[in-house]
This record gives sequence, structure tokens and C-alpha cells, in this order.
Amino acid sequence: MNSIAWASSIVLGADEPAGGLQQLVVFMPVVLIMVLYVFLIQRPQRREQMVREQMIKNLKKNDRVLTTSGIYGVVASVQADADEVTIKVDEASNTKMRMTLGAIARVMGGEAGDKDTNQ
Repeated sequence: MNSIAWASSIVLGADEPAGGLQQLVVFMPVVLIMVLYVFLIQRPQRREQMVREQMIKNLKKNDRVLTTSGIYGVVASVQADADEVTIKVDEASNTKMRMTLGAIARVMGGEAGDKDTNQ
């Protein structure tokens, strides 16, 4: 008796090994959980990743951004080949910060003078 048939006979409470159909019934919840995982977890994550990559790809000078650390700023320059962006965080003192493109959490709007429509 193989181990799968033995385990399914224990689960089903049978005295003899389970047949093919009974083994399928035993493993159906595992298959269902895997399918749900793919549709509820993996696909939305892939979609979010594609949206984020598109946002980073379309990043340009004078875009208002929010970084992952909560800093608001205006994009001064983007070097996609170096994976670097420079943002201006203070107009009065012309303070700029260099960071990786991955540090940009959200693009708030187009030009620096535009009002934020997300708030």
C-alpha cells in the first residue's frame, strides 16, 4: 500500500485504501487553495508591480512626488540609466536630494504649480 492511499484511507475513515476518485476528493482542498492563492494574491501583486514600473518609467522633470519616507518634492532630474532621481524639497533654500527611483512612492501631479487632485 502506498503512503498516499494509506493517508487518504485514514482521512476518509476507510478500512481499505481509497480509490482514485476518493484520492482526488482528499486533495481537492489543496488544489483549491493553490488556485485561490494565484488569483487572489499573485495576480494583483503583478498588476501593482506593472503599474509601479509604468509610473517610474513616465517620471519626468517638474513632477510632484511623494517618497517612501514621506518627503514631498518636485523632480529636478531623472537618470534612468543610473537608477537615480534628484528632487527639490525646498524652494526657498533650493535644497535637493538624490535618491533611487525605487524611493518614489507616488506621483502627485504634473507641474510643480498644479494643485494636487488626489487630496
